[in-house]
Amino acid sequence: MSSLDRFRDRLRARPLTLDAVVAVLVLAAIVTGPLARPGGGHRLPDALGAGCAVAACAALTVRRRLPRTVLAATCLITAGYTVAAPLATTPLVITVVVAVFTVASRTDRSTTWRLGAATCLGMTAVVMSYGPGPWYAQEHFGVLAWTGLAAAVGDAVRSRRAIVAAMEERAVRAERTREEEARRRVAEERMRIARELHDVVAHHIALVNVEAGVAAHVMESRPDQARAALAHVRQASRSALDELRATVGLLRQAGDPEAPREPAPRLAALDDLLAGFARAGLHADLVREGEAAGPLPAAVELTAYRVVQESLTNVHKHAGPGARAQVRLVRTPGRLEITVEDDGRGPAGDPVAGGGHGLIGMRERAAALGGVCRAGPRPEGGFRVFVTLPSAAAGPAAGEEGR
Repeated sequence: MSSLDRFRDRLRARPLTLDAVVAVLVLAAIVTGPLARPGGGHRLPDALGAGCAVAACAALTVRRRLPRTVLAATCLITAGYTVAAPLATTPLVITVVVAVFTVASRTDRSTTWRLGAATCLGMTAVVMSYGPGPWYAQEHFGVLAWTGLAAAVGDAVRSRRAIVAAMEERAVRAERTREEEARRRVAEERMRIARELHDVVAHHIALVNVEAGVAAHVMESRPDQARAALAHVRQASRSALDELRATVGLLRQAGDPEAPREPAPRLAALDDLLAGFARAGLHADLVREGEAAGPLPAAVELTAYRVVQESLTNVHKHAGPGARAQVRLVRTPGRLEITVEDDGRGPAGDPVAGGGHGLIGMRERAAALGGVCRAGPRPEGGFRVFVTLPSAAAGPAAGEEGR
């Protein structure tokens, strides 16, 4: 952002200061305007003209809060001075032009047309009747042109401001709708998975429970019946596993990899994970900081691994060619901080706009352990994911994932 943009933003944040600056500039134009006229012989405004100029410009300092009142005040001051000093050439009409613009930009269109037309015609009639020179002088028609132009420009500014506000509102509403839709789909998927697992597993687990109870009851007195019950337990458990595997297969999307049979990954496997991404073309550096104060819970290590895995996947998909990433693990007393950031500047470098559930899943994993996940673009470019996890997880264990 340039210094001019920063200065303009500061002025917009202080409207009263901006109006005061405008009033001072208008006062300077009124005072020096007669001296700039061609032909010479012009002088500074007299005491009455200077007083009227100061009063009209002082009214401009509150033009945003009281646009109609300021318009009426500037019109009365300008008209009164024109009538009292008909030969004067002090351009007090500049204050009226600024006031008309303010009314047009701060009110509705009907008010702009009504007050703008009244101001144009009224001020033109006053200067034609009492101003210097004949009524058909060019500067008299200039009053009509300048006040009408101010009303038109102010109306255009107001219309543009309304269009921009409407576009921003639609963008916010669309983003909110997208997030609500993503949450709704995730909730529906959870309910579907829970319903499928309940229907498939509940019957077999109940049967296993009953047969195991029978086996325990008759183990000493009737061992043959106990062995038969244990055989039924084995058969029911095998059926439950087969149907569970089939159900999970149905819940997978087309093209998803098969369920892994190795133990759930831990942070010690991050080097292998980064090596796999390097073979795919994404170079990532791993930085570890802090002293290890004992092993982390399996749920925390699994969540941290999944966060890094999902973040690097997003970098590989969205950051563009040639992007580099850095994974930073900071171990502090009581918590683990994971930061994954990249320098990508690809056309789709913002994974938030991708419409997927990766970031939502990371937030839910962190929240389940009592942690926090924040993600967003970096000011210098690229994207950052920052996750804080407690080093002693109290949430549900996740160690069974991937078995």
